Amino acid sequence: MANLFERKQRIAILGGGPGGYEAALAGAQLGADVTLVERVGVGGSAVLTDVVPSKTLISTAEAAHAIGDAADLGVQFFVRTDSGRPVRPEVTVNLAAVNQRLLRLSRQQSEDMRSNLVRSGVRIIQGDGRLDGPQKLVVSTGKGKSRTDFDEVDADTIVVAVGSSPRILKTAVPDGERILTWTQLYNLDATPEHLIVVGSGVTGAEFASAYTALGSQVTLISSRDQVLPGEDADAARIIEDVFTRNGMTVLNKSRAESVVRNGDTVVATLSDGRVVEGSHCLLAVGSVPNTAGLGLEEAGVQLADTGHIRVNRVARTSMPSIYAAGDCSDLLPLASVASMQGRTAVYHAMGDAVNPTEVRNVTSNIFTQPEIATVGWSQKQIEDGVAQGEIYKLPLASNPRAKMMGIKDGFVKLFARTGSGTVIGGVVVAPKASELILPIALAVEHRLTVDQLARAFSVYPSLSGSVTDAARAMHIVQ
Repeated sequence: MANLFERKQRIAILGGGPGGYEAALAGAQLGADVTLVERVGVGGSAVLTDVVPSKTLISTAEAAHAIGDAADLGVQFFVRTDSGRPVRPEVTVNLAAVNQRLLRLSRQQSEDMRSNLVRSGVRIIQGDGRLDGPQKLVVSTGKGKSRTDFDEVDADTIVVAVGSSPRILKTAVPDGERILTWTQLYNLDATPEHLIVVGSGVTGAEFASAYTALGSQVTLISSRDQVLPGEDADAARIIEDVFTRNGMTVLNKSRAESVVRNGDTVVATLSDGRVVEGSHCLLAVGSVPNTAGLGLEEAGVQLADTGHIRVNRVARTSMPSIYAAGDCSDLLPLASVASMQGRTAVYHAMGDAVNPTEVRNVTSNIFTQPEIATVGWSQKQIEDGVAQGEIYKLPLASNPRAKMMGIKDGFVKLFARTGSGTVIGGVVVAPKASELILPIALAVEHRLTVDQLARAFSVYPSLSGSVTDAARAMHIVQ
């Protein structure tokens, strides 16, 4: 019989973003004594300054874009002048109101998450934490920037989930007014007249797409041959075509050497000597993990050269009592991955059943217009011989629902194992591709064949019908 007075397992979590939040819930669910240390608020930067506000802004941009495209569907907006003559109104965006709304939603989400943790029995300490060895956190608490009170948290297991911050360039220092990181965009009161976006990765492409739809003139500076380097080439090509068609200026093979402010303008100087002048500049040149000064190496935790924490597939570090989740680790920097790592870490630490994270099964999405969603092996890996597979691409324009909705850009692409027909990956470029990728992700996760995927009944007409149509086209003859 278990000892009724046996001490509960103590779990201390540093950082309350998606990874830390899920780790805390998992620990509470399994009966542990859980303490969460968070500096700014539950949800971390993902909820307060990154994922939630940025995707809310993008949703507003999608609404503005939909109104502008409504005429193609036969829906026209008119107002009448005093003389009774109909004129077409201009679609405008009140960015101050948009930003107030998204920041309010972010705060509400943070508070909802905090309340959920409290109901689950999690102790929350607001303050700046660091490790004092492999089984203790020291937290500086109190108010203001100079915290003077200290709290100590002893733990059997520590989960580090401190996230990352925007990378800052010495030649392009943000001022929070004209030169901005993506965490500072929500202070703007008006839509930028001309936004220069430095960096054409996921963050740069998403904001460039959104602000174009919101009415800004946008110049996107990309150091590579195309936007979204590393993504599916067909998908990136479509996105760049849509960008330029919507009036965006895309400067490929252009590296920004410096960005400086000149009064109410910003000047970006490129490596080839060209100069781009705009009203604002967004720096989207990657992020750095928030691991400095946390006492990680002193506690025996191995870091990569980039400062990321090295973890295995159950989120464990080189120190058995310490786990890491989210952007501070050396796994994929996605909120969904952080959440999975947080849960996996606690399940493993407490001896519960664990499914090690399989990176190949992770879905990701880029919230441009249209969106790009991917899962599994890529076409480049198949073409390079890393994976053996067949490729089939079905243009979305052939889908009846897409025709009804006026969708012209996009496709569904499936990858199936040569011989067996097992689905090993896929790409969807479409409005709400983040929703359409799920059946392909399930097929990859459960090793379904294209014939098994094709046997699922999709609604007619529906965009998801393109997934089953593509699978049907890859039928394996028995």
